[in-house]
Amino acid sequence: MTSSPSSPPVGTFCLVLHTHLPWLARHGTWPVGEEWLHQAWSHSYIPVVDVLERLAAEGRRDLLTLGVTPVLAAQLDDPYCLDRQHAWLGGWRLRAEELAGRSEANLRDLAASEFRAASRALDQFGSRWARGASPVVRALADCGAVELLGGPATHTITPLLDRRVADFALGSGLDDHAVRFGRRPVGIWAPECAYAPGLEGLYASAGVGHVVVDGPTLLHVGRSTADAWTLGDSDVVAVGRDLDVAYRVWSPRRGYPGGPWYRDFHTFDHPSGFKPARVTSTSTSPEHKAPYEPSRALAAVAADAEDFVEHVRRRLLRHEAERGRPGLVMVAYDTELFGHWWREGPEFLERILRLLPTAGVRVTTLAGAIVAGHVGGRADPATGSWGAGKDLAVWEGAAVSDLVAADRDVQRRLLALVDDAGEMRARRPDLDAAATQALLAMSSDWAFMVSHDSTPDYARRRAFGHFQVFADIEAAVRSRPGSGVGGAGPVAGGVVADGGAGGGRADGGDPTWTDRCADLERPFPHLDARLLGYRSPR
Repeated sequence: MTSSPSSPPVGTFCLVLHTHLPWLARHGTWPVGEEWLHQAWSHSYIPVVDVLERLAAEGRRDLLTLGVTPVLAAQLDDPYCLDRQHAWLGGWRLRAEELAGRSEANLRDLAASEFRAASRALDQFGSRWARGASPVVRALADCGAVELLGGPATHTITPLLDRRVADFALGSGLDDHAVRFGRRPVGIWAPECAYAPGLEGLYASAGVGHVVVDGPTLLHVGRSTADAWTLGDSDVVAVGRDLDVAYRVWSPRRGYPGGPWYRDFHTFDHPSGFKPARVTSTSTSPEHKAPYEPSRALAAVAADAEDFVEHVRRRLLRHEAERGRPGLVMVAYDTELFGHWWREGPEFLERILRLLPTAGVRVTTLAGAIVAGHVGGRADPATGSWGAGKDLAVWEGAAVSDLVAADRDVQRRLLALVDDAGEMRARRPDLDAAATQALLAMSSDWAFMVSHDSTPDYARRRAFGHFQVFADIEAAVRSRPGSGVGGAGPVAGGVVADGGAGGGRADGGDPTWTDRCADLERPFPHLDARLLGYRSPR
């Protein structure tokens, strides 16, 4: 690999990390639920931020673009989640101490490694994260180390939403981002990279300047991922994922994490819960996998980081040769890949971010790439996503027809509830709660889990559980005199059944009703149902 940092860059590289989990607090523990959050926080969020803070302390800027979805940011700031996370980290260290008493030499070595990692995470959590993630992430953005992306509040699939609901979901997410991180984001992560013609108008009206799409969304209309493109008649810029480069790290069939020396994600020592084996080979059964050797894994990371950087460089040189001007490579991954799924991932990130500039590659953010001139012109893509098939089938196919129908129904009923309430001078806690439950029910995660047969029972239980709470709120609102919403009906399950039947107040209820709404899940304290936009009857 040639290294000449003083020469003009051969092109631009952008790394986007998409940090997202659905709302998990108080919704189960294992195999999905809160444990999912604790593992990702411990093994990905803390070590990845550690890498970024270390590079930022050296004066490095524009390292990558970091998306943190509002629904995850809410959990990373939530007092209950913070308390549970601290307890989980302590439990991690206790499990390591117990493992040290085992007779197998490789497990004792693993115990020592896990104890050190848990102790470090506890120290970092106590000193940096104990008051929430927002101050930690905001500091990285404020110093220019990262660009932050926003997005819809609960990771809903925007092309499948009524336009009013889509506006509301995105606006609520952008508002929440501004409260947590100090400024409204210019760029967004479109959930599942989903795009449909016309969404650029919604984005432009919300002040969004750029958005991530998957590579095939652009390639299918003859637009290369070597440039960013303005969408339709708007000034909103779409940046497409380069799958040729991205799949070297992670793909359905290949990628560095499947290398023989890396820790195997799927093989457990069940008494301790730790993972003592290396991948060995993709055909090796769990009981025959070789013990994990950290020194060999680190050597593999070094080699794979070199290979990745060389591939990026060759890709950019090819772009320049074919086009006569420098090109762009953008790759995007779930943050949870680095550390949680791939134990050695944070080390890989740090290595490539150090190596790429010395290889003559400009490393910057999405905003930096746009400023650098990597916008090729106009594109008019068709509908696409980064899901299987690169369309919306994962979220609207036959396997999830029940969820699709429920999503449409809850949108219709939510809009009717707001419209029937008329113009509201003050916030309505009841309608805020109804809107929150509707958005939680429509998270893209539930359909994804069903379509991929990944704990589908949990996913359906979560989605229909939120639908039920919405229905309970709706019924209670409509049954209350003075609520401003007509059409009395029976309460559908009693979650907020006895919300009060006296003459209503201007805020939408008596003190008991308000208290009950406050007791419901409130990931977004500033979410305001009035922003759904009252539409008077014709």
